[in-house]
Amino acid sequence: MSPWVLLFFLVVLLSPLAWLVPSRYQRGQMEVRLHARRMGVAMQLSPQEWPHWLPRQPPDPCPQYHRARRRGQVDSWCYWQVEPGQWMNKWREPCSDQALLAELQTLPVDAFKVEASGQMLSVCWGERGADAALQKIVDFIQAKA
Repeated sequence: MSPWVLLFFLVVLLSPLAWLVPSRYQRGQMEVRLHARRMGVAMQLSPQEWPHWLPRQPPDPCPQYHRARRRGQVDSWCYWQVEPGQWMNKWREPCSDQALLAELQTLPVDAFKVEASGQMLSVCWGERGADAALQKIVDFIQAKA
């Protein structure tokens, strides 16, 4: 058998292994998620029900960065970022709490949703901007959780 034919068969045999190697984008996502974990914020891919009135539909499932809230916090709220810096609740009313709105406006442009319940505070984020954006999200979560 010719060495070229043997080389061709070897390449065909090993080519599916290339699909197992993560892309540069996937490696970047993994790095951001591990960095968030080291900073004390957990991450999960969670399916979301997005309001129909959002101008751009966020990814589904969306990366959700979250942390448990301190005991005694009973307020619950949920806001979506319609335009950069413009946060609205499910009835399309702007955020009326000026202190919270100021903190929400520090979040990155691709932070789609922020939700607080009695147990958890979460931010649905598109994972763009890596370190600087992650730091803003972690600071917000730590301040409000």
